[in-house]
Amino acid sequence: MHVTFLGTSGAIPTTERNTSAVFLRRAGERFLFDCGEGTQRQMMRYGTGFDVSHVFLTHLHGDHVLGLPGLCQTWDFNERELPLAIHTAPGTKSQVEALIGVIGTRPSYTVAVHEARPGSVVVRGDGYEIRAFETEHRTRSVGYALIEDDRKGRFDREKAEKLGVPVGPKFSQLHRGESVELDDGSVVHPEQVVGPSRPGRRFVYTGDTRPTDTTVEIAQDADLLIHDATFGDDNAERARPTGHSTAAEAATVADRAGARRLALTHVSTRYGGHVAPLEREAREVFDGELYTPDDGDEFDIPFPDE
Repeated sequence: MHVTFLGTSGAIPTTERNTSAVFLRRAGERFLFDCGEGTQRQMMRYGTGFDVSHVFLTHLHGDHVLGLPGLCQTWDFNERELPLAIHTAPGTKSQVEALIGVIGTRPSYTVAVHEARPGSVVVRGDGYEIRAFETEHRTRSVGYALIEDDRKGRFDREKAEKLGVPVGPKFSQLHRGESVELDDGSVVHPEQVVGPSRPGRRFVYTGDTRPTDTTVEIAQDADLLIHDATFGDDNAERARPTGHSTAAEAATVADRAGARRLALTHVSTRYGGHVAPLEREAREVFDGELYTPDDGDEFDIPFPDE
């Protein structure tokens, strides 16, 4: 699982930071979380490519969606044939459809807009699901969590051979959870040679939000939590009325959730390139791995047991 930060600024882009967008690659699939103005140029600049099957919008403020019409038009110019699924907060489907319509023509490929009800599974894929969860912003909003299924336990080849299992298909049968019968009539069961199941990875993206218990719940043991950290403590009084979080509040969510890694994003332009105070305030609360990514930063999410 590989993350590329395409846009890490707050509501206004700067010369160093574009508006919100995060690109996630998992196996052969590509996902885009939010699509601020200029996202397609960021995709070219940082080499992610345009091969996206699902776009996940957290809410419809311009800094999260204004790149979508242009990107849809570019896909049309490139003769895209694969269908596109766009997920958005409840009650906003018609607005997203209207936003895509501003390009003046219907895309030649199929575009399906789905409303992501908090608490529901919005995508079920091979070995993972993506869930929507409730966030608290000034408008209808949701966050998204990609949660992988548990993986098979480790296969103990040495133990299997000692039990008389011949090298070959019976190894695979045991790893699939099937008992096997040996030539002498004895039976070897999976639990004799396969360890306990191992957890998959958990990626959580909040979009713009106040700190919430719902985020804490969905981010339990998250391998990467990307959380709104628009302000520092010096502007904490602005966070609540604007529906944002401070870096310390984001860190508190990560700490309560037991997240392994926290990325602070949606950084206000008032901090420019000086994010050290935000990181310092967050580190006072959260002792896991912590980042304030720049545009173009890439991150591999390892499995919990690696």
